[in-house]
Amino acid sequence: MKFRKLFALLAVMALLMAACGDSDDSADETTAAPETTAAPETTAAPETTTTAAPTTTAAPAPSIGTADSPIEVLFVPSVSAEEIIAGGDLLKAALNETTGLEFNVSVGSSYAATIEEMCASPENTIGFIPAQGYVLASDLCGVDIQLKSLRFGFTEYWTEFIAPRDSALASIFDLSGKKWAYPDATSTSGFLVPSGIFEKFAINVGESFEAGGHTAVVRAVYNGEADFGTVFYSPQIDANDEVIWDATEAGADITAEAVETCVLDADGEIECSGEYPRDARRNIREENPDVIQKVKIIALSDPIPNDGMAFGPEFPADLKTEIVAAMVAFAENDPDTFAAAFDAYSWSGVAPTDDSEFDSIRALLQALGFTLEDF
Repeated sequence: MKFRKLFALLAVMALLMAACGDSDDSADETTAAPETTAAPETTAAPETTTTAAPTTTAAPAPSIGTADSPIEVLFVPSVSAEEIIAGGDLLKAALNETTGLEFNVSVGSSYAATIEEMCASPENTIGFIPAQGYVLASDLCGVDIQLKSLRFGFTEYWTEFIAPRDSALASIFDLSGKKWAYPDATSTSGFLVPSGIFEKFAINVGESFEAGGHTAVVRAVYNGEADFGTVFYSPQIDANDEVIWDATEAGADITAEAVETCVLDADGEIECSGEYPRDARRNIREENPDVIQKVKIIALSDPIPNDGMAFGPEFPADLKTEIVAAMVAFAENDPDTFAAAFDAYSWSGVAPTDDSEFDSIRALLQALGFTLEDF
């Protein structure tokens, strides 16, 4: 009996334990949280396409030698601007006819101004400049000389020392303490070469002043404003335009017996018993026809390379070649018009040249210590 009650009790306990075991297993299982439904995807805003502003293409620079960009032809003020411009217009017309290029002619306010303009506008300038001006421009910015002038058969010229004919001055050794008129500080014959001569022979001139051109120097000496002056010399010719100078300093002036016969002929030239002076004194012949009677030559320098035609350092090579050829053709094919175009400078033709021909001038500048800043 007791055995049967015990068995029953054990059975009940077994059932209870089984029930508890089932309950524990259920408690251990974690009920997964319900899946969260993802929020619907946000539709990206449509991309904004920015249209680039159209690129502005700069207008091309006008070609050199056109009406909008003419080639600038520059002359130094060695004689009156009116004379130079009148001849320059003939030159412009001749070059335009041959090349089709457009040119503008002007005269610088000084030699230095002409040089500075060539360097400031290197791609479209042509300068008709003397030897000293060329050397300064070449050393400053690389100006390129192509042609030199032919003047009465010579490709060189000389410094002429002038004084009143009634003056006692007879040579450069008489010039110490005397008042000197010179054209411009960048004039080769008018300033550089005389300065070198004074330095070489220890001649201490007195007061000096810049007259403003060769013509102005002659005028200053004629009017008694200076004891002496320095200008360019070109030899006298005869009625057939043949040089009659004997290439000596003593023979540079009109012969003594011919001086008092000098008058203006029908062409407006000074004629002295068949001798025609071509030095700087003739530049005031219209206002002072007796200039030869009043002003004498007392000395000459050694030869100087003639002035020439130079181009800005960046001038287009093809145009340079074309213009040089046109200049040569102008001188050869129409010598009368060419001479008229360059009457102010007494050019009768052109010849090729290069930088090496100006070494003597460069050496003189260096010996004197002159640079463009000095002018």
